[in-house]
This record gives sequence, structure tokens and C-alpha cells, in this order.
Amino acid sequence: MKISLVLTVIIILGLNSCKTAPSKYIYNEGVIHGTTYHIVYESPDGSDLHGEIDTLLKEYNMIFSVYEKESVISKVNNNVEVTLAPEFITCFNKAMEISEISDGAFDITCGPMVNAWGFGPEHKKKMTQEKVDSLKLLTGYHKVKIENGKVIKENPNMKLDMNALCDGYFCDLICEFLKQKGCKNYMAEIGGEVKAQGKNEKGNIWTIGINKPVEENVFVNNEIQAKVHIENMALATSGNYRNFYIEDGKKYAHTIDPKTGYPVQHSLLSATVITENGITSDGFATTFMVLGLEKSIELSKQMPEMEVYFIYADSIGNNKVYMSENFKQNLVE
Repeated sequence: MKISLVLTVIIILGLNSCKTAPSKYIYNEGVIHGTTYHIVYESPDGSDLHGEIDTLLKEYNMIFSVYEKESVISKVNNNVEVTLAPEFITCFNKAMEISEISDGAFDITCGPMVNAWGFGPEHKKKMTQEKVDSLKLLTGYHKVKIENGKVIKENPNMKLDMNALCDGYFCDLICEFLKQKGCKNYMAEIGGEVKAQGKNEKGNIWTIGINKPVEENVFVNNEIQAKVHIENMALATSGNYRNFYIEDGKKYAHTIDPKTGYPVQHSLLSATVITENGITSDGFATTFMVLGLEKSIELSKQMPEMEVYFIYADSIGNNKVYMSENFKQNLVE
């Protein structure tokens, strides 16, 4: 009888020890790369992973931030010997791929142009045609390459800027981290770029809003133009309606055309792109803002795996929408 009782106790204790903490949705937020992030995930055992996530984001920031003097990209730009992180190489290769597809509309070497126009870490310069022409000599994605683990620049004064890819790429990296932690349902939003897997806490597909292109501070006006479902995909939006300045009565937007050296002037107000990963969505959202409406529609049609939603101004200034055929399936009524 005693033996039986002991065995029963052991079995009960063994069964109890096999029980795991119930899963629950965790909400993390913070600041990184000059922007905010919001990450939601169903933690299998209820653990809060915020500390690890924040550490990872800071590590990524020290690879890509042009505002950090000791970052990998800053050392590359200053011709300091540095070991290239695998993430740097991945981002560089994706940038070259998008540059080839877009015939140079996307170009990570236009950092000096961005800085000179006042949209980077350096002070704005007095812009003249001569100044633009001199910057164009330092621009051209075909003038840089990675060889034997090093960035080779045709001109040592060339500088790289991967900000147009980073937020989307960070989403990819964080989602991969969550997947490795056993999470099956998660959403990562960094600087407005989003990647989502599975479902939210209510058991529904993740719903993301696309802002109306209103020329007001993001904290003042955050009106939604449309809502879309994101199921195991990534979404990125780029626009010129918030990051701009007016000088001598003329508006200068932050998207610089690498070929002309000037801020773009066209009717496209914002470009939203859905693909399987954040780095691709982010890169092409910027690319389309350089190309303008007609060229963007043409290019997007050549990539059936991509869905796009463009907001543009018509000839009399009214906002209009163009969307790819399959994008409509993602819209929330």
C-alpha cells in the first residue's frame, strides 16, 4: 500500500512538472534607429522577450545607423577597417538587386545627396547646380561592391546609406527571432513598416492601416486612408508628405532622385508595397517614390509577387488611388 501511494505521488508530481505556463500575447514598444517600434507576439510560455528584442535592435542599429560614429556603415563611409556583419552583406546585396531592377532609381550611394539637401545627419548645404553635379560624381550603385569581405568604393569619398531598407529588414530579423523562440503568431512594426505572421490576440488576421497623405505632423494627423489584412506578409509605405521643407516658396521632399540629384517632383504622394519580406517591401516603396506614378505602375506589373497601393494627386489636386488587382483582396471593408 505504501509503495502504491508513493508511486501515485511520484506520477502526480511528474505530471505537474510537465505542465507549461500558458501562452499569452505580449506587447513591446520602444525607440530605435530614430523611430518607434511596436512588437506583438504570442509567447508560448508567457515569457516577455522585450529585453532580448531591444538588445537585438540596438545591435542592428550599430550596423546600419549613419548617426552612430562607431556603426559598421559609418566606418565603411569613413574608410575605417571593419568586419562586415552578415546582416550588412544581406542588405547590401538586396540594395544592389533593387538598383538593377529599377535602373538606378534606388541607390544606397546617394547618401551625400540626401545629406546635402538637409535630410541626413549633416547640416544642409547651399545647393547649386555645381554642387549637385559634384555630388553626382560620388553617386552610382555600380561604383561600389563587396569583395573579399570589404566594401570597395570607386571613390573613397562615396558614402552609403541603407535607411531605405533598414526598418523593413529589422522587421524581418525580429520576426525570425520570434519564430526561433517558438512563436507562431506575431507582428513587428518598425518606423511604419510591418511584417506579420499568424493571427492577433482576437484570433483575426492582422489589420494594418495606411495613412492619408496629409502634410501635418504624424502625431497631429493620423487619419487612415485604408485598412488591409496582412497574412504572413510584409507591408511598407513611403511618402513625401511629412518629411519636407519649404525654402524660397518651393517645397523640397526627402526623396532624392539619384540620377538628377534633386528632390523628386511628381504626383505620387505615397507608395505602399506588400511582399513576403520587409526588406523588399521597404526598398521598393522608396523606389516607387523616386520613379513616380506611371513608371511605378509599369515596374510593379513586372513583379506579380508584389502588390501595390499608390496614392497620387490628379491634375486638379484631388487625391486618387491606384492599386494592383490582387491588392483589393487585402482591403478591409
